[in-house]
Amino acid sequence: MVVVPFLRPRFCARFLHWVTPIPFSLALALIGGMRNEVIVHNPSALSMFPEIHPRDYKTSLERALARITNAEVETTWHDAQVSATGDAVPVTFTTREGILLEERQRVTTAAPETICRVITGLGGKRGWLYANWIWLARGIIDNMVGGPGFRRGRRHPDDLRVGDAVDFWRVELLEPDHLLRLRAEMKVPGLAWLQFEIVRQSPGRNMLIQTAFFEPKGLPGLMYWYLLYPIHGWMFSKLIAKIVEKAESSVDQARPRLSGAMDKSTVG
Repeated sequence: MVVVPFLRPRFCARFLHWVTPIPFSLALALIGGMRNEVIVHNPSALSMFPEIHPRDYKTSLERALARITNAEVETTWHDAQVSATGDAVPVTFTTREGILLEERQRVTTAAPETICRVITGLGGKRGWLYANWIWLARGIIDNMVGGPGFRRGRRHPDDLRVGDAVDFWRVELLEPDHLLRLRAEMKVPGLAWLQFEIVRQSPGRNMLIQTAFFEPKGLPGLMYWYLLYPIHGWMFSKLIAKIVEKAESSVDQARPRLSGAMDKSTVG
């Protein structure tokens, strides 16, 4: 083993975080543990614990990276949330298991089915509710580098199913009136998801949680996230605001029709 005294563990951990998906805290723990001997020379544990079968290094590594290989991401990250304070729009940015998460929350009086109808109607000819020219420009750039761009659109303007393409996204998970998760199929240095979750709070009060997940591939992925974060943050902030605005306006438009129908019924 070669000891390099002038390279401190924190510097090495930061470098490892930049060039791999491993988060800094985990990299620091791994590098700090390298000072300890981990090669087993005494086989007595095999006789003391015969029901435990050691796993070889290659299999262990494959299992540890299975989630990344399969492009899997946790459905929800509730412990990353913060509570709403007054009329403030809470935004949280966290890192979990090498994945960068940006979460936004908005409380609304719209019903879950109304919110769901809006989020499942995104994309295609309807667009993305705000700054469609930016989404279109991103699609053109993606198409130029070999990605799907916006040429796929949607299968149906209203109906949405798991596996459907939505522009350069793919529907990975859909739970009616509760959750929609889109996996990015655009060309990016990493893996990305955009998730919308509807949480019932009380009668007439629901919360929409919009989460952007990004699992960077080394330094190019981190540079991509942080360089474009001002644009992404602005667009995602406007997106959730427009979703809530459209859902609540749908409710307001339905109320006069319902009131008129009740008046006619009373007169009759």
